[in-house]
Amino acid sequence: MPTVDEIKSYLEEQIPPSLREDYDNVGLLAGFPEREVTRVLVVLDITLDAIEEAAGLQAELIVAHHPIIFTPMRSVLDSSPNGRRVIRLLHSGLSAICMHTNLDRLEGGVNTALAAALGGDDPEMMDMGCVCRLSPPSPLESFLTLARDTLGAPAIRYAASGRPVSRLALCGGAGGDLLYKAAELGCDTFLTGEIKHHQWIDGTELGLNLIEAGHFATENVVTPALADMIRRRFPEIDVCLSRRQETVYRGFSF
Repeated sequence: MPTVDEIKSYLEEQIPPSLREDYDNVGLLAGFPEREVTRVLVVLDITLDAIEEAAGLQAELIVAHHPIIFTPMRSVLDSSPNGRRVIRLLHSGLSAICMHTNLDRLEGGVNTALAAALGGDDPEMMDMGCVCRLSPPSPLESFLTLARDTLGAPAIRYAASGRPVSRLALCGGAGGDLLYKAAELGCDTFLTGEIKHHQWIDGTELGLNLIEAGHFATENVVTPALADMIRRRFPEIDVCLSRRQETVYRGFSF
């Protein structure tokens, strides 16, 4: 059976750490490099629930998008949420491999998976996001319904420019900064997980349809591709997608 370190090395060949942003923390972030792996759980976030799910599956490894350790930890205490997660992970005999902004920027990663889910053709990378085309163009209302249902988004916020969705820029997660590049590239629509207040104002004045579909919903589309990547190289191990993980918020209307 492969070791944790062998799986890490393979993933880094496929998703080079050199693609990550300077502020990011990726790779094998906690655990036991020489432990053999028979089962892997693939998740977006390493939450306490995800650790409990992996332990219940008798997995040895969690592969995630968001890093379990993002900023330097000066202490690891069970009095803090992240300290509890790291302690629980190690106490359960689990390791954590995280592929974050390097997976965002990878062709075939988060943003091309998001484009494929939304029916976008010919995706082209745009720094941390990508640009694609919808053929035929879609009325915005129809596209909003597609995005909500396809991504499983509990709530979608939008601003309408009056144009149909044809040339679409998108970025999984918090990608509001890219709406300016989307406008420069002649896009009519920009979709991401989170948009700041001033970016809503700027985007509408730039003539874009703006769609905020949630951080989790716009990134979780990559987990099946990540699981398949591991299965192709290590068919002898059991690779599981989380059945319990979902966004932590809910939308509602009056």
